[in-house]
Amino acid sequence: MSELEEYRRQIDAIDEELVRLFLRRMAVTGQVGEYKRARDIPVLDSQRERQVIAAKTALADTPAAKADVASLYESIMAISRRQQRTLVREGAEDPGYARWLEMKARRREPVEHPRVVYQGEPGAYSEEAAAGFFGEEVRTRGLPWFNDVFQALANGEADYAMLPIENSSTGSIRQVYDLLTQYDFSLVGEWQVRVEHCLAALPGVTMEDISTVHSHEQGLQQCDRFLEGHRDWVQVPALDTAGSAKWVRETGDPAAAAICSRRAARLYGLNVLAGPINHNTANFTRFVVVSPVPELREGRDKISAVFTLPHQSGSLHEILTVFAVHGLNLQKIESRPIPDRGWEYFFFLECTGDLTAPGMDGVIHELSQLSADFRILGNFKGYSE
Repeated sequence: MSELEEYRRQIDAIDEELVRLFLRRMAVTGQVGEYKRARDIPVLDSQRERQVIAAKTALADTPAAKADVASLYESIMAISRRQQRTLVREGAEDPGYARWLEMKARRREPVEHPRVVYQGEPGAYSEEAAAGFFGEEVRTRGLPWFNDVFQALANGEADYAMLPIENSSTGSIRQVYDLLTQYDFSLVGEWQVRVEHCLAALPGVTMEDISTVHSHEQGLQQCDRFLEGHRDWVQVPALDTAGSAKWVRETGDPAAAAICSRRAARLYGLNVLAGPINHNTANFTRFVVVSPVPELREGRDKISAVFTLPHQSGSLHEILTVFAVHGLNLQKIESRPIPDRGWEYFFFLECTGDLTAPGMDGVIHELSQLSADFRILGNFKGYSE
């Protein structure tokens, strides 16, 4: 037997003992669950769990070992909570869970022939996304600012909004994330649009005639390598890419060009001088469909939520452990500062799953109880080509 094989034999023997001890522990935690069920005691006791972890980490003699022991027991206790929740049926007294029940109760069916609002002018990528998700015949209306879009939903002027949430090159659209925390709206779908910017100008204008280039700030960023070759051009940020094309057309300025989509260039009668000019050819913008009323559409396989954390060490790690224990694929987590609360953050997450599937009630309870505040944003079908 080689030295390596001997080490493996020792590990196997230790693992057999660990499994026996683990099963013994789970049998006792099951008895704890029965005790809690009989006395209507919540599954989660955060103070007790922190005491257990502190006691176990004290048995380790190095900082690295203490961290490993803490991680081990966080997983073990998350498994124990899952086991106990098969016995203890917790009710709606949990605020985050109660909010989810209220969301389900007031859900609606998808609106037929909907009115859809978006930020920007006709020809914007947002309009293209709306046509892709709802169909080319959808009734759409562009508004100048993101807040105008949310207000239109709040006032009953539209059934849905199509809003960009992130770009594969330049990252998250922070204004949309911030507005999602301010309005009690739901996400009911998503769509992706390939971004292919072109340089467009009035008929007869050549590259040599251009002195200013107009576009949304992200359009300018996404084409920075192309613009590096034209340092004499003044870059002028606009509210959106299609709006820059409209401005060039309406002003009739032969020295101005727009960075926009070919769709917008055609709509406003501009000639395409170059394109695509964005340096990332695999450039996509992901859009979310925002509804003032919750919906649970067929095929839903993605969950979106927002939460804040209590002021205690390891609170984010505890929440992430929930996903690992329940086998949920955490696809994205994003933080945004909470206004007027220095160094505190909203956390947005997306994971795979159907909130109505067996076992998900326990997941919602755990996430809500481990958070300072927890809200489901939506459960919808993720985009697929």
